[in-house]
Amino acid sequence: MSPLATHSPFSTEALAPISDKLVLQDLQFEINHLNAKYAQTLNDNNFDQWPDFFIENARYKIQARENYVRGLPLCLVDLESQGMMKDRIYGVTQTIFHAPYYTRHLVGQVLILGTQSTPEHATLIVTSSNYSVFRTKPGQTSEVFNVGQYVDHWTRTHEGLKLASRHCIYDSEMVLNSLIYPI
Repeated sequence: MSPLATHSPFSTEALAPISDKLVLQDLQFEINHLNAKYAQTLNDNNFDQWPDFFIENARYKIQARENYVRGLPLCLVDLESQGMMKDRIYGVTQTIFHAPYYTRHLVGQVLILGTQSTPEHATLIVTSSNYSVFRTKPGQTSEVFNVGQYVDHWTRTHEGLKLASRHCIYDSEMVLNSLIYPI
């Protein structure tokens, strides 16, 4: 069970467990691999490839833990489609001027919480994993930029597993400078 699940609007009680250990093992391997590719894509500044991890009508949210736990809707970022993600990337790479920095994403092992059936998707695989993002400005030491938990909903497509939603729930109420790149 996700550490936030007992204190948040998201409940694991409605999820169906995956009892087949081989299926569970294969899913964990596949999702851990996708999370590693996701992190590498962001670490390499390949932002144009970032929306490809999501389905067309996916949701991407970055929200403070305090708001998440209290069930408050305020988020730093709330994107409702791949198109909105592409707009965000265009803005980040083409229109925003900021001091350059590098990020390094570390994603922990995925915990598969179960499956959920929805009208839009036959089955969603619900997972949780911890993340940390470090930021390094040229000529300076690295610093912890953002730490939290991903609560993800994955769906199977003809291209393989993709994110139907990624909810980045960060632990600190303070965000260094501004949040520019995806988490």
